[in-house]
Amino acid sequence: MGIEEDKKLIIETLKAKTTKTKFYLRDFNKIFPEKKPREVSKLVNEMVTDGILEYWSSGSTTMIGLKGAGVQHEAEDSKE
Repeated sequence: MGIEEDKKLIIETLKAKTTKTKFYLRDFNKIFPEKKPREVSKLVNEMVTDGILEYWSSGSTTMIGLKGAGVQHEAEDSKE
């Protein structure tokens, strides 16, 4: 699978999760069991740089999700 196909798989997988919008890096590793964790991390970081994904931090943990998705974005949008 190429990089673009991997990115599409990540996006499709995240969109299919209707009850959860933020994920740990280890969740992405489960999508690609044949890849080394470092390869998956580089792919996720590239998608963050491209503006497809974003990091979210609670202060004690960092999670990753689709940019603009999630409860915190819905709350911010309603304030405007």
